[in-house]
Amino acid sequence: MEFKRVPAIDRCFAILQLLAKERHPLGISEIAKALGQYKGTIFNTVHTLASLEILEQGVDGKFRFGTCLYTLGNTAGKRSEIIQTVHPFLETINQKTKLSAFLGIRSDLKAVIIDKVDTANDLKISSEVGMRMPLLCGAHGKAMMSQLSDGAIDKILSENELKQFTHHSIVEKDAYKEEILDVRRQGIAYDREEYIEGIVALSIPVKTHRLDLQTAVWAVGLKRPANDESLPKLANFLRSVAEEINNRFDSASGDACIN
Repeated sequence: MEFKRVPAIDRCFAILQLLAKERHPLGISEIAKALGQYKGTIFNTVHTLASLEILEQGVDGKFRFGTCLYTLGNTAGKRSEIIQTVHPFLETINQKTKLSAFLGIRSDLKAVIIDKVDTANDLKISSEVGMRMPLLCGAHGKAMMSQLSDGAIDKILSENELKQFTHHSIVEKDAYKEEILDVRRQGIAYDREEYIEGIVALSIPVKTHRLDLQTAVWAVGLKRPANDESLPKLANFLRSVAEEINNRFDSASGDACIN
């Protein structure tokens, strides 16, 4: 039995393939011109994909891949390049620190978990893949925000209030920005019970060489085992992990340039 092709599906995949080929965000006019389609048709298709979180619209009005693709990639067998690259390091973090290890990406004012490893510890801090967490809190948010320009950081902070999750939460914007800038200098972000009482976390920025993607790895545990005395040792270990991860992406980026 022969099937009848659905033009709308062909158009969706043409848009996704175009974004993958160009490797940077595109606007409606750019997509329409590249595909030889009417702007109105592309407008409806792109915004439908965005509503499904297959695509995501940035503050510049242009579209890039959305978080749904990463969670689908994880479900389909960890085929996402980022997940494939980082997952072994999550296992290492979990095994050596006994802390739950997460990989996430920024989606507007949320951080979305796209992979995790939490099997090494009996008493664990666990969240599900696909879970959305506030961006403006915790170590994960600081690590992701540190990858933005100063102007982008200022814009986000000026347009949004900092929420008091616990009595440790930083709600003063200048102090919060200084924490973000310190992540750039030190390569590590801390959450000392700022998001959840009794829970501490450390996070490292992941440099994927994609300007449209802010990624981070974070390790989370209870305050007692991850206390102030152990944090410096954990921080140094995570910095070494970050160096290895980022070297992998540096090599991949270099190979892409050669090819």
